[in-house]
Amino acid sequence: MYSNTPSRRVFFNRGCCGAIGLAGAMNFLPAAAAEGKKSDLTPTQALEKLQLGHKNFLSDNATLVSARDSKRRLDIARSQVPFAVLVGCSDSRVAPEVLFNTGLGELFIVRNAGNTVDTVALGSIEYAVQVLGVPLILVLGHERCGAVDAAVSVVEKNTFYGGSIGRMIEPIIPAVLKAKAAGPGKGEDLLDAAVRENVRRTVERLRTSEPALLEPLRTGKLKIVGARYDLDDGKVDFFNT
Repeated sequence: MYSNTPSRRVFFNRGCCGAIGLAGAMNFLPAAAAEGKKSDLTPTQALEKLQLGHKNFLSDNATLVSARDSKRRLDIARSQVPFAVLVGCSDSRVAPEVLFNTGLGELFIVRNAGNTVDTVALGSIEYAVQVLGVPLILVLGHERCGAVDAAVSVVEKNTFYGGSIGRMIEPIIPAVLKAKAAGPGKGEDLLDAAVRENVRRTVERLRTSEPALLEPLRTGKLKIVGARYDLDDGKVDFFNT
């Protein structure tokens, strides 16, 4: 006779699987989140730390090399306490840890072509702020960005990019249109203006349109700033601070 009541064996197996699943989920949680460890830097101190690291990069004074050795790796193996989220471009010439002379576990990095913020990127940012307690978000654009250049080409030449590339650059087009409306001119001038405007738009969105970030911003626990990296002279220009 068929019964809807599971056997003791089935019940036990399900219970074990559930317990194993719960244990796995607990193990998946970062140790830092479980232990409540967070950066003790204020947003202003975090920004100053980035700026100092960049100054060391420009002077070839790699003072934090020890923060990338095996000891540092072992120190942070069970937890992470980054002091900044960096939203940057995937461009191989724009390596955040190098530009800001930081070590392992110091930057929570979200990168894609054009340093835009989609659902996945936003989720990563909110995780860093809400769970890890990161006090600073830096949105970093850069000179001669290929993704922004593609968006400029769409606006100026009606260029068509199919597939995922076209969808990737769609969020950048409003920045190009606004930069063009401001009258910077064409070519390199428009491209650079669009790079900066693309950063400004993202900073403004994060400051005003994302509920999860509004409270830490209001209470002074979070700062969101923009910057632009110059490929030629290696300098990062901080703005929207």
